[in-house]
Amino acid sequence: MTARLFAGACLAAMLLSTAPTVSAAPATPATEPLPWRGISLSSAEWGEKLPFPGVHGKDFVYPSVASTAYYQAQGMNLMRIAFRWERLQPVLMGELEPTELARLRAFVDGTTARGLHVLLDPHNYAAYKDVHVGRPEVPIEAFADFWRRLALQFKANPNVQFGLVNEPRNMPTETWADAAQAAIDAIRATGATQLITVPGNGYTGAWSWFERTWYGTPNAEVMGRVRDPLDHMVYEVHQYFDHDGSGGHADCVSPEIGAERLKRFTAWLREHKRRALLGELGGGANPVCEQAVRGALQHLQANADVWTGWLWWAGGPTWGDYFLSLEPTPDGKDKPQMRWLAPFLKPAP
Repeated sequence: MTARLFAGACLAAMLLSTAPTVSAAPATPATEPLPWRGISLSSAEWGEKLPFPGVHGKDFVYPSVASTAYYQAQGMNLMRIAFRWERLQPVLMGELEPTELARLRAFVDGTTARGLHVLLDPHNYAAYKDVHVGRPEVPIEAFADFWRRLALQFKANPNVQFGLVNEPRNMPTETWADAAQAAIDAIRATGATQLITVPGNGYTGAWSWFERTWYGTPNAEVMGRVRDPLDHMVYEVHQYFDHDGSGGHADCVSPEIGAERLKRFTAWLREHKRRALLGELGGGANPVCEQAVRGALQHLQANADVWTGWLWWAGGPTWGDYFLSLEPTPDGKDKPQMRWLAPFLKPAP
């Protein structure tokens, strides 16, 4: 999802730690929470449309380590932290910028020291300064080089996970698959063994995994060829339940839409013996969205052989009254959506 204040989640409107070995048939519905439950923390990627790289503390800011205690107390164990590739690596194929790396490391080291896991999220849509990977200005080799350097920085921390990029778009699916494979190979060449999450093209929507009308060859026909030599990767898909699947609207289509938009992708995972993380989901604070979100999470738990977990969109320190933010209110009260998530965060008593 883009980190803009006035739109939600992914723009699909244009339409973790286990190996990916799965059974041929649906598993018995899970009675325990899925392995990964958490939230996407957004704000360190903001300010991309201002004079870049912007001013830290004004145009963008990292969440504090202390703020993760709230989510941990609810039963969450995975924090997805968004940041910008260009800030971390100002020159393609160049060194990582020390000050920006220190900001990212401070959050990662402090949060993982609390016992949480952190999923790194270059929130770039598979582009560098708005030029997409695979074009002459941003060759696939540059994307692989970035991930080699980042993996070297964090490979010693077993509580770190590597999310290749947020929501690839505006590129051939074949190009994205090649770039994803190059990044995986570069990560593994460093000796890093952590979980890697791999998005699909076209904003990586679960409901658009099979679409061929607008983003190119369907992910369903291409992304299955991406492989991890350690068999320690999962696909990362995003799913919202409003009329266009963007997450930009507070209303959801129906109480049943949560499970409906996931079922076909679930079947694809089982057929291909792969696993996935629902890297973004969300809904406005109303009864229909409550049922849609609960239905989606029930679907994940009922198919725990292929689903490893989920992340709510979004949290972070500067969202204000954004309708999908789970940050507690200024007086310390939970947002309504936190109540919806409670049964999926902790074991039943």
